Amino acid sequence: MNDSLAYCQQRYKSGEKKSTNSELQKLFITKAKKTEEREWLSEVSNIPLQQSLNDLNRRGERPFAPTNFFKSTQGKRKGRPVRPPKFKSRKSKQTARFTKGGFKVSQHKVYLAKIGRLKTIWSRELPSEPSSVTVIKDSANRYFLSFVVEIQPEILPKTDNSVGIDLGIKTFATFSDGTKVDAPKPLKKRIKKYRKLSKSLSKKTKGSKRYEKARARVAKFHGKLKDTRTDFLHKLSTKIIRENQTVVLEDLNVSGMIKNRKLSRAISDLGWRTFRTFLEGKAEKYGRDFRVISRP
Repeated sequence: MNDSLAYCQQRYKSGEKKSTNSELQKLFITKAKKTEEREWLSEVSNIPLQQSLNDLNRRGERPFAPTNFFKSTQGKRKGRPVRPPKFKSRKSKQTARFTKGGFKVSQHKVYLAKIGRLKTIWSRELPSEPSSVTVIKDSANRYFLSFVVEIQPEILPKTDNSVGIDLGIKTFATFSDGTKVDAPKPLKKRIKKYRKLSKSLSKKTKGSKRYEKARARVAKFHGKLKDTRTDFLHKLSTKIIRENQTVVLEDLNVSGMIKNRKLSRAISDLGWRTFRTFLEGKAEKYGRDFRVISRP
């Protein structure tokens, strides 16, 4: 994808005509396989390679057909502004998506084209036949499988209960009935270990084996923090949605607040934005009314 993105940016800057998705696939998959630098592409399935370019096409900059990014800049797309695509780093999260024909799911294993059978530990049973599967490798070198499945909305029985939620730093959430909920704040509790790992990483020579081991330790540490935070937010948001028909949340300018150096670490440790996303998604899934009110 990096080769394709660099090529399209270059054509855009020079004022050349944009390339179609089929042209890019021919240039950066079919022809690239015949070069010495990219011959290793023949060792993997074509499906994730094609999907990578499809994703770039949907999110790409102006050299591509009308895309999410360009529609967003023109105000033609709802939701948060879409940023232009960035070059991928080998050290950051890596993904590969397989569509139908490129994978098979059995009781204990998942088959991926040109990879083979993977022994899988299931977090839950798939509710229906998946249309695609994405292999995810995070920065801590952990592997996950994410499936796209079709589900039917599960409308919960109606209730007369409603709740307003005020988010804070010292107390994560204060409900309109006076109930207060504290967050686990995983980073705050392990800040000494984080500083120790960061200090160890800073002393290593970049690019060395010791640097990579230290980087992996920091990434693993952040992975555990994220898991702790996500588990808490999932359980709390599910409880709120199940118990209340209407949920009202104050709109917070998280992006602006994070710019405050004194508050940025504490706010990131709480996961306010993720909490709102969970509430929105679960309210839609279970037939609840979720509202966001503007700040006074």
